[in-house]
Amino acid sequence: MIRLYTAGTPNGHKASVTLEEIGLTYEVHPVNLKTNEQKEPWFLAINPNGRIPAIVDTDEGDLPVFESAAIMVYLAEKAGSPLLPTARGPRARVMSWLMFQMGGIGPMMGQANVFFRYFPEKIQPAIDRYQGEVKRLFGVLDGQLAKQTWLADDYSLADIANWCWVRTHNWSGVDIEPFPHLRRWRDAIAARPAAVRGIAVPDDPTRLLRDKDPEAERKFIEEARKLVVTGKDD
Repeated sequence: MIRLYTAGTPNGHKASVTLEEIGLTYEVHPVNLKTNEQKEPWFLAINPNGRIPAIVDTDEGDLPVFESAAIMVYLAEKAGSPLLPTARGPRARVMSWLMFQMGGIGPMMGQANVFFRYFPEKIQPAIDRYQGEVKRLFGVLDGQLAKQTWLADDYSLADIANWCWVRTHNWSGVDIEPFPHLRRWRDAIAARPAAVRGIAVPDDPTRLLRDKDPEAERKFIEEARKLVVTGKDD
């Protein structure tokens, strides 16, 4: 059994979508970021860095695994899933695009979110800097997807990881309209039942933009701002 400790963020959804795609049995333990539950001793025993997601594999003597990409790789290897090929070339291609998300898409979109949505002051040069870098990275993805259906050879962990972030582009204030191949890919994954289930675990904050509820959006941003300002975000 996999115990998943998570919250409704792109990194959290990377773990839950992977679990849904693979079909492993798992138990959800929502972590309340608003109350800094991820900083409590019991959670730090699982992930010393105090960030979600994290898992505990009870089949392996309560083995903890943290960092979203490490979790994804662990789960795919545990299940022998084709989401992470074993052949050297295909595996390298998946890992390259997975690390592209970890080193580029995630950090740059995260900073765009901070300065565009959460930071109390609007520092326009910072907003422009991070949104511009997100657009550049989207262009890299779009160029790859112009050549093939998926980022690597077949649908893989690389697609899941990047999609969980790209799908939140509106929250970062970045228009995806100039990237037709990226839009095609985003919509294809959004139509997968496992992806739909995965982004509902434990919730999907991007619904605030879809629901057009300004008050709910304001409250969410205020709570997130507190976490960002204190450095206690996920």
